[in-house]
Amino acid sequence: MSAGFEINLNIDGAKKAVREARKQGLRDAVEYVLTEANKHIPHDEGNLERSGRADVNAEGTRGAVSYDTPYAVKQHEDMSLRHPGKGQGKWLENTMTREADTVREIIGTAIKGAIGD
Repeated sequence: MSAGFEINLNIDGAKKAVREARKQGLRDAVEYVLTEANKHIPHDEGNLERSGRADVNAEGTRGAVSYDTPYAVKQHEDMSLRHPGKGQGKWLENTMTREADTVREIIGTAIKGAIGD
């Protein structure tokens, strides 16, 4: 007795699906980090928070969260500053450290969805 089978693999399609899922997962992850970081950002008039951006490069291999005000770096790095009410120094760095596992999970879940667990 013998049995035969045939396997048809679409490797190129699978690679493309994983690349797109990685890019979407990274986009979702950096948006998540921005949202979480903004919960701890120093707040006076809201300009610093509104300047926040979450970006992913065209290849979907690098993501970044940034803030674009003249005082963003000083507010982040100068631990001698006091932030009455909402906010703390190192808000982005602390968020990245605290949420690293969640970021990995967001990206991993997106990729798993593309390959079908």
